[in-house]
Amino acid sequence: MFKEYVALTKPGIIRLNTFAAFGGFWVASKWHIDWWLLLYMLVGSGLTMASACVLNNYWDRELDKKMERTKNRALPTNRLNPTNVLIYGIVLGIIGLAVLFILVNPLTGWLGLLGFFVYVVIYTMWLKRSSTWSTSIGGISGAMPPVIGYTAVTNEVDAGAWILFALLFLWQPPHFWSIGIRRVEEYRKAGYPLLPVVKGIKRTKLQMIPYTLLLIPTGIFMYAYDYAGIFFLIVSVLGGVIWLVQTLMGMNTSDDTKWARTNFMISINYLMIVFLVMIADTNGIAS
Repeated sequence: MFKEYVALTKPGIIRLNTFAAFGGFWVASKWHIDWWLLLYMLVGSGLTMASACVLNNYWDRELDKKMERTKNRALPTNRLNPTNVLIYGIVLGIIGLAVLFILVNPLTGWLGLLGFFVYVVIYTMWLKRSSTWSTSIGGISGAMPPVIGYTAVTNEVDAGAWILFALLFLWQPPHFWSIGIRRVEEYRKAGYPLLPVVKGIKRTKLQMIPYTLLLIPTGIFMYAYDYAGIFFLIVSVLGGVIWLVQTLMGMNTSDDTKWARTNFMISINYLMIVFLVMIADTNGIAS
């Protein structure tokens, strides 16, 4: 039973997003770390994200029955009581946001609440069922973790916060559309108006190009505004170019599934490598 409740929080997503929050915190701290503040930020943001994921599972429980990859989850198979899951999700959110507001700072709390609202209300309850814009608009919530980490230290939204937001916001659509292309028939069967379902795979590939292209100048801005060093600049630009070239190759591929799988793997590795290098090459080590 305990494992079922943990699974509802989507631990893989939580790990990825708390890592991004850690990266934003580290960039803002410039290696001068307030460890207690870091702990509070990670706990508060982690619980808030966990709450959003639980409520997403609760709201999608009927639609999850229609998809191969989700039909065996605890709620679609009635292994957990929906009312208990709803209470569980609400409690996690209250605790997480309280930690951000009280133990971090109010600005970070409001950003956490904004990310929560966009994911649960705008994305899950509205756009996911009605519009191809769900992935792009929903990306606002996914771009919040590094900003939350950053503002936990700075208590302000400045250029660094916006650049970190742009990095995650631009990364998400091509990443998720790669999944959508691979599983387009599952999404069609479930009735999700995902871009590959509504507009087709070719249109989706075209729409992925500007996102991957704009990631390149985003990495350059991190360096230009003195948030990261030259090594980060080289790695981020090189990674962005590799991803862009692979995305462009998708326009001529004869095997969409294979191409989408490769694009997905590149997206995951791009994000992990870029954030690791950003943390290691954050400017201000000697300050």
